[in-house]
Amino acid sequence: MKTLRELLRDARFSLGAVVALVLILLALLSFFSPYNPTEWRVVPRDMPPSWKHPLGTDSKGQDIFWQMTFAVRNSLALAILAAAISRVIAVTVGLVAGYSGGILDRVLMFISDGFLVMPLFLIIVMLAMLVREHMNTVNLALLLGVLGWAWDARLIRSQVLSLREREFTYTAILSGTPMRKLIFNEYSLFVMPLVFTTLINNMAWVIGMEITLALIGLTNPDIPTLGAMLRWAVSYQAMLLGLWWWILAPIAISIALFVALYLVSLGISEYLDPRARIQRVGVR
Repeated sequence: MKTLRELLRDARFSLGAVVALVLILLALLSFFSPYNPTEWRVVPRDMPPSWKHPLGTDSKGQDIFWQMTFAVRNSLALAILAAAISRVIAVTVGLVAGYSGGILDRVLMFISDGFLVMPLFLIIVMLAMLVREHMNTVNLALLLGVLGWAWDARLIRSQVLSLREREFTYTAILSGTPMRKLIFNEYSLFVMPLVFTTLINNMAWVIGMEITLALIGLTNPDIPTLGAMLRWAVSYQAMLLGLWWWILAPIAISIALFVALYLVSLGISEYLDPRARIQRVGVR
């Protein structure tokens, strides 16, 4: 709670947290939706925003507001799942490579560098095409999670390299502490803030990648996500038909989500900055 109170003193973090909370509440509303998100022609088509339909309706006969609640829920679930998978890989690789050194470090960093120099987007597109018939939220999360960890593993490794030279490390080694216990019980405490910051950045990357894959037709359009909503709007030429509310709604929510994640990440990074910590101590 003390950490949260200090974070909330940052206006950028507070604003980002409020926007993120609103979006989470919007996602929770999906559990109370009066409409099935997979059914068409349940409301009048192409209706502009009104009291009955706050964000209007689309050409498929769906209420855009309630459809949006499912889209935000699925996009957030996808981002959290993919980011969690990539964090597990990044933390394991970074901790082991940073502490062990030698051949194991070089092998792990060779693999990590391989992911960094590869044209990742093209590989994701090709793999998505191969599993297109089986593409769902879990499979897409696995695809993005397995391919989105390399840079963060390097960051964690650099942190561990500095920890390895600390006195408590030498003390633990001399006292016979096993490597596994030292890494996961001692180093993980120092690495967790970095993991949390990269988690948020990775979530933004996953959401952006899902929208891109959806627009080029490599995700399941029947699963409501922000990308799927944009794809349907583009497919039905919503802008040319004057249905601006159909395409504006997912774009506005996507921008709000990106801004919220960016501001929260910025606030946490500022909080973890050693110079900012010294300033806070000085103020007290």
